[in-house]
Amino acid sequence: MINWHSFFFLLFALISCGFAIAVVISGNIVRMAVYLVVSLAAVAGLFFLAGADFLGAMQLMIYVGGTMVLLIFGVMLTGKGPFVSMETGGGQWILAAIVGGSLAIVLLQTAVGVENWSVGTSVAMLEPTATELGMGLVGARVDQLGEADETIRGGMSGYLLPFEIVSVHLLVVLIGAAYLARAKRRVGRKTESAENAA
Repeated sequence: MINWHSFFFLLFALISCGFAIAVVISGNIVRMAVYLVVSLAAVAGLFFLAGADFLGAMQLMIYVGGTMVLLIFGVMLTGKGPFVSMETGGGQWILAAIVGGSLAIVLLQTAVGVENWSVGTSVAMLEPTATELGMGLVGARVDQLGEADETIRGGMSGYLLPFEIVSVHLLVVLIGAAYLARAKRRVGRKTESAENAA
């Protein structure tokens, strides 16, 4: 009988690691961004499998749906030839290998150090682990009802306003990138027209 949970875990893990390696190997920034979107989406799938629904949703909304879109649009709108394609030197590869290997060693030691993982047992997560934080993002505090102190209970508010501020911030950055790209194009057109007139 197929254990679908393990199957999807291995599938998402392979996709995430494979596309992460593709990000490192690729020399084109646009392709790097696309590979990184796929890798981050696979990580979101791992969060959903672990029962961390809120973390998975934030991974999709902020990283995949926000930051990566800004990166792709920024490269497409403002990138020039030398910046779209990158060449990595030998010293940079050695430094990256040292840093990446050190991080891998720390992560492996942490994974082996968890007792439930080292003895082969697993803890089933029957319900989402971030319900209170997720509800706080839409303005409702489910932990407010359990607070005995009336002063503290009255001051407990949700996180809807900061969440909206982050959303507006991402929008402003995207508009700023588009504006800068248009300004550069206008300067380029004026220079070409001046050269043609001369």
